[in-house]
Amino acid sequence: MKNKLNLDKTIEELEKDVWKEIDYPSNLVRTIYLLRKKPLKAFTVEDLRICIGQNTGLQFLVPLAIEQLEKNILLEGNYYPGDLLKNLLGSEREFWKENKNYWKKVKEIYLRNKELLDSDNSYRQIRNSFEQFESIN
Repeated sequence: MKNKLNLDKTIEELEKDVWKEIDYPSNLVRTIYLLRKKPLKAFTVEDLRICIGQNTGLQFLVPLAIEQLEKNILLEGNYYPGDLLKNLLGSEREFWKENKNYWKKVKEIYLRNKELLDSDNSYRQIRNSFEQFESIN
């Protein structure tokens, strides 16, 4: 899946929505604020996991996450194998309804790796999330 995005740009630049300086006592809000200013090409798996988990920049980050999950469905941010997939599956339902091509791609990747995900009980939450994800479309 080739990405046509300019990976030198930030979420703020792509959305044309620059957030003003924030003074908010939440580490997560500060992290999202900073990630919106980071070029997409510099995003780590953990950056993708955080932003997707907060439904931030989905139209730009979902294609990047899909590219990564194609290589390794159990790609890991800072928490556990498959945490990127788990956040992707749990992201905004409306996005997946409007972007069925991405939904189909994630479903294909999951089903291609189903045997691996079914083989270990530690992936139970991911399997449950997939059931919910699958019911979207």
